[in-house]
Amino acid sequence: MPLPMPSSSIMKILLQGVVLPACPLALDARRRLDELHQRALIRYYAASGAGGVAVGVHTTQFEIREPGIDLFKPVLELALTTLNEESRKCGCPIVKIAGVCGKTRQALAEAQFAASLGYDIALVSLGAFRDASEDELLEHCTRISAIIPLMGFYLQPAVGGRILPYSFWRRFVEIENVVAIKIAPFNRYQTLDVVRAVAQAGVEGRVALYTGNDDNIILDLLTPYTIRAADGSKTLHICGGLLGQWSIWTSRAVDLLNYIHQVVTEGPCDARELLEKSVALTDANSVIFDVAHNFAGCISGINEVLRRQGLMEYSHCLDPKATLAPGQSEELDRIYRDYPWLTDDDFVKQHLEAWLQE
Repeated sequence: MPLPMPSSSIMKILLQGVVLPACPLALDARRRLDELHQRALIRYYAASGAGGVAVGVHTTQFEIREPGIDLFKPVLELALTTLNEESRKCGCPIVKIAGVCGKTRQALAEAQFAASLGYDIALVSLGAFRDASEDELLEHCTRISAIIPLMGFYLQPAVGGRILPYSFWRRFVEIENVVAIKIAPFNRYQTLDVVRAVAQAGVEGRVALYTGNDDNIILDLLTPYTIRAADGSKTLHICGGLLGQWSIWTSRAVDLLNYIHQVVTEGPCDARELLEKSVALTDANSVIFDVAHNFAGCISGINEVLRRQGLMEYSHCLDPKATLAPGQSEELDRIYRDYPWLTDDDFVKQHLEAWLQE
């Protein structure tokens, strides 16, 4: 039986490289789903020019799956309906990615639900398989691939991932409907493992590489990775990003990616300017993701930026203990003051009323 594949239009978008925000979760004062602001977020991403959205991922909060909270299905349904509406308005496809996690039974159920709704791709988290062998990991991924096309996910151990060596990725990309990989180990050596596996497997024409390294976004996107493979030397690029960092200030992220694509394809640029921007973006991310407290306030930091813009009414998380870290709000003030070019508050202010319509 043939494996499910994305449409040619979705594959074209993925391979050219786009901004893929990792969608946060909007909650009301009682920590219930705030449908009005959740829809506004999706509309904001579409209006910003994002090529797709990932839902049910770490930034959406893994707790949405817990009994008694039970928000996984409602959030995926609401996001998909809104994305389809926005796609019809703009007359172009928007890539719809569903986060899938847990042991095999749970992951298969989540994949089946996402596929039944019409999601294009599953972003597969392997955090539940801390001690599993490579064979067990690959069997798990292969079973999901029978339901929905896959985007691999190298998640950093600090927020629930595990080390996945070159040997795993080399075998993973042999699954026929693996169409992309989000590389997010926050580690240059491990990032190179993934790129090398794709190059040496000869699948760079069908597996799009996306950075999830929020600490190294610009350099990941600018770097030419020249790899020696059996069929000769080849140069690969990470073409886009699926990032929590790009769930905020998204219109600026789209402008940045477009500029980097131009630099990569057309040549000379002001290297000093891009290096300065890289440092600024990494500095901003260190505050938003709360690196000072080992990422404890990473989701709260994202939510706080969206709250300040009016895209969320509250910045709190499902877990009442998950709040801004001490000093994080003041550090956000510094980021706004030091790097005003990073923010898109004026863009949001111009359109927010329309995005908040029922």
